[in-house]
Amino acid sequence: MNPPLFTPFELRTLTLPNRIVVSPMCQYMAENGCATDWHLMHVGQFTMGAAGLVIIEATHVSPEGRISPRCLGLYDDASEAALGRVVDFCRRHGVARLGIQIAHAGRKASTHPPGAGGRPLAPEEGAWTTLAPSAVAFAQGWHTPQALDHEGLTRVKQQVVDTAKRAARLGFDLAELHVGHGYLLHEFLSPISNRRTDAYGGSTGNRMRFPLEVFEAARAVWPTDRPLGVRVSATDWVEGGWTPAETLEFARALEARGCDFLDVTSGQLDPRQQIPFAPGYNVGFAEQVKNATRMPVMAVGMITTAKLANEIVQSGRADLIAIARGMMDDPRWAWHAARELGAEAPPYAPQYDRCHPSSWKP
Repeated sequence: MNPPLFTPFELRTLTLPNRIVVSPMCQYMAENGCATDWHLMHVGQFTMGAAGLVIIEATHVSPEGRISPRCLGLYDDASEAALGRVVDFCRRHGVARLGIQIAHAGRKASTHPPGAGGRPLAPEEGAWTTLAPSAVAFAQGWHTPQALDHEGLTRVKQQVVDTAKRAARLGFDLAELHVGHGYLLHEFLSPISNRRTDAYGGSTGNRMRFPLEVFEAARAVWPTDRPLGVRVSATDWVEGGWTPAETLEFARALEARGCDFLDVTSGQLDPRQQIPFAPGYNVGFAEQVKNATRMPVMAVGMITTAKLANEIVQSGRADLIAIARGMMDDPRWAWHAARELGAEAPPYAPQYDRCHPSSWKP
């Protein structure tokens, strides 16, 4: 029998051959929102490496929703065509299923890429107006965002819908709505960033309202046979912020609206956060969601070894394991994990069949 990490998993009509997921990883290599040869290489290499699922980096629903000018988008015909080229390559040569993360950066937009310092853009550098639930800056020296009015809320929701339609047209097997890491929809959840006094602020139920409306709108246009899930930050790691108990309330509300899985991360909303980084530091939050709902959960956060990943699945704490840095270090992580755990080898891309150890000659 294969170890649990290498057993199949079903989400709606999608069957993943194993529980390993390549987590979305922002690359800051797009041009005017369009995927480039970098994305062809970056995503393509992972689809050869036999994880069950590869989720493409945060893909933004509008130019102003991008974290930086170098971030990926899917909001017009040019960006759709560019990303379609990447998808076509992965379909033709790769063996993994493909997912997309749909995102809007909110008040954390209009910045330089992290490799260039990550600071907010100055006006002469092309800064744009950022959007948020309230006019509260991320940190001192950051842009003060424009609070979304009713028209703005409607516009953002429609942008998410339009991106979901484009992603479905490109043939993605799965989509994930980003409601974590301090980006726009997470900003609505947290009382740190949401100071509204209307129906979208105040109580937990009110702060959840807009993210739930956006999810419902996306679910309505996303194909019924394909999974749609949510990435959520389970806690802000700041006193007075979003809490694990509220995450469970949000999870139950999402489940009632047809959410297929929750990808459970944490933090990144407030620079005052105190995160206890350690291998698997978010797994406990994923386990809480799994115990409180019937939704499958994805665990993420410094899970780098095959032994730890397998133990998390085996113990029932999570259903899927999302790996980012470990995959960047070793794009063939899944192959090597299978050997270490004594699992049946996951599929190899045809062009790589000859590198399977069973074919090596002494």
